[in-house]
Amino acid sequence: MNENKAKGAVKDAGGKAKETLGNATDNKRLENEGKADQVEGKAQKTVGEVERAVKGK
Repeated sequence: MNENKAKGAVKDAGGKAKETLGNATDNKRLENEGKADQVEGKAQKTVGEVERAVKGK
């Protein structure tokens, strides 16, 4: 796993936690931040996968 894929996975997981906490506490701002973090994390994981494919590993 390369750096981008690992960081993306962490960002995605943190975003899911934020979304869940925001949902549980009825905090829409935190919930939306979590959703945005998940999108960012998934995009970063995709970049990592593309880098890996280009390098042929």
